[in-house]
Order: sequence, then structure tokens, then C-alpha cells
Amino acid sequence: MGGTMTTPGEVRTEPSALRNEFALERYRYILQQISSVNENAYRFLAIYQTLATALMGAALALFVGYRKWDVPADTARAGVIGLLTLTTVVAAFTFILIVVGALSWLDYRNEECDITEAMVAPDFRKRPRPGNFLRWYETYLLLFVLVSVAAMWILCTILVLPSMT
Repeated sequence: MGGTMTTPGEVRTEPSALRNEFALERYRYILQQISSVNENAYRFLAIYQTLATALMGAALALFVGYRKWDVPADTARAGVIGLLTLTTVVAAFTFILIVVGALSWLDYRNEECDITEAMVAPDFRKRPRPGNFLRWYETYLLLFVLVSVAAMWILCTILVLPSMT
């Protein structure tokens, strides 16, 4: 007898059944990760919006109140620039997190396609194409972050900083 011995009550799983079970669990995990990556982009945007609003609110408060608080104009201007710089750092961090999330999404989707090709049928699921980036919501989240930071800098440079004398 050259086979493996099993103890009473032990269930032997065939290699193909074990492979299918493993693939199904991996597929579930990949779908969960894709969903998580999608949700994270909105979380990152919410954090950016909250911090940018708070920082720009502080900059506007400094602009409005620096005379009443007897803060020298140069110091107040430096404070506004510092708050703009912090907002830009938050925007850059948000930008990076969204880009990394999109790259992770691409990776998970390709792995999803690999599993469905192996377990279901070739070309069962189309692979994502980075050329479709105009259809991805992350593209527009990134544009929002870029445009909002640029608008803050332009408006502060044109309206706020010159009037702080």
C-alpha cells in the first residue's frame, strides 16, 4: 500500500478541488480589495477637503485679523504662505495616495482576469486598459485636487498677499 493514510473522520481533498477552492478564495479576496481601493479614493478626497478647508480657513482668518491682533504684515504674509504650503503638501499626499490606489486597482484587476482565465475561460473578463483613464473617477479626483490647489495659490497671490501691507 503506497497511498497516504487518513485517520477516521479526515476528509481527503483532491488536488483539483483544493486548487479550485483556493482560486475561489483568492478571487473573493481580490474583489474585496478592489472594493476597498475604490472606497479609499473617496476617503482620501474627504481628508483632503477637510484639511484644505481648515488650513485655508486659518489663512483667511489670519488675513482678516492680523491688524487687529497686531501681527506684522510680513509675518502674516509668511503665515498665509505657510498655510498654503501645508495645503499643497496635503494635496500632494492625497494625489500620491490616489495614484497608488489606481495602480493597485490595475494590479488587482489583472490578477482577477488571470484567475477567471484559468478557472472559467480565456478572455472571460476583459483586462483593464490604462488608456481608458478618462473614464476613471480617480482621474477627476486628481484634477479636482490639482485645480483646487492651483486656484488657492492664484487667488492668494492675486488678492490676499498684495493687500497685506
